[in-house]
Amino acid sequence: MFDTAAHTHVDALLQWMTGRSFVVLTGAGISTSSGIPDYRDSDGVRRGRQPMMFQEFLNDPQARRRYWARAMLGWPRVRAAQPNAADQALAALQRHGIITQNVDTLHDQAGSQEVIELHGSLHRVVCLDCHQRTERDVIQLTLLAQNPYLAGVDAVQAPDGDTLLDPAFEERFRVPLCPHCGGERLKPDVVFLAKTSRLPLLPGPWLGSKTLRGCWWWARH
Repeated sequence: MFDTAAHTHVDALLQWMTGRSFVVLTGAGISTSSGIPDYRDSDGVRRGRQPMMFQEFLNDPQARRRYWARAMLGWPRVRAAQPNAADQALAALQRHGIITQNVDTLHDQAGSQEVIELHGSLHRVVCLDCHQRTERDVIQLTLLAQNPYLAGVDAVQAPDGDTLLDPAFEERFRVPLCPHCGGERLKPDVVFLAKTSRLPLLPGPWLGSKTLRGCWWWARH
């Protein structure tokens, strides 16, 4: 239930939305209620470990080994995450589309259409050599088959499908190879830090943006 002050803000927002076209830009904070951690606390202060940098992933085999060892354990929670009340509410409100920075596909699962993924999706993997894409579930099966010693290891969940894993577990970890070309530079199909985000081509409804009169940024609670 909302208190009086919250009701006042909600009523004002509803009045502002009436008769308008608007876009909702979502970020990591909207998915925390689904059990997916983010990088900042409620005051916006960064917490935990530095996220993977693109050049580090690109050039350092040990960094890729570290990423995939942790992601193997972190993927099941992202895969099992369900849309929360905010995702459902946005799906109900939506007319033309949603632009999101999130990589968990919860907006799609909630029923939203024409979701623009600015930062990609953890549900896909891309090869940096042949540029072919593969479903993440397929790569997970390879990871489990190649690294059975990690099955059942308890690791603390971190943002973006990562985990906090003892480095000792990483030494014998076997990274997955591309099922298309055999290359070893498989990467989640998301934007890492220090890599430019390539804006997807906007579908037809977005091209009529002259009718857009509001932007609602929902990156945090």
